[in-house]
Amino acid sequence: MTYEEFADTRLAPLLRYAVMLTGDPHQAQDLVQETMVRVQLNWRRVAHADSPERYVRRMLTNQYVDWKRGSWMRRVLLRGDPDESLPASVDHAQSAVDRDQIWTWLSRLPRRQRATLVLRYYEDLPDAEIADILGCAVGTVRSSISRALATLRAEYVEVRS
Repeated sequence: MTYEEFADTRLAPLLRYAVMLTGDPHQAQDLVQETMVRVQLNWRRVAHADSPERYVRRMLTNQYVDWKRGSWMRRVLLRGDPDESLPASVDHAQSAVDRDQIWTWLSRLPRRQRATLVLRYYEDLPDAEIADILGCAVGTVRSSISRALATLRAEYVEVRS
């Protein structure tokens, strides 16, 4: 398989995965673009991997987890934080409100926890594959998922009270 063939077949699923990680389609596009540049530069190594798709997904996940550590994200991010003093516009569709609330809760999770949730519940991967992608032990994956779900449950109970 060539790089071009790989990009043609896997770009859309990688972008959907990145949107789930970042919560922002524009940041997801940047994340996938940066990852695909690295994939192209290292194509020989990627192509010789047991599973090139898993290798690239791991590259993308690591890039996401490490993204805010570097100064690049701080220099390029042009939007400000939402002004908490202004009332948020109300969407009359309850499903949209619920979806927005979930995105807010997910955005507060640490990046690794969010990545484990996306890999488990969106990508439907088993613990062993998630551990492989994140480069950690299976127990760490289970612990991250447990902590993330506990945080989300606490947020849910707080809102419902």
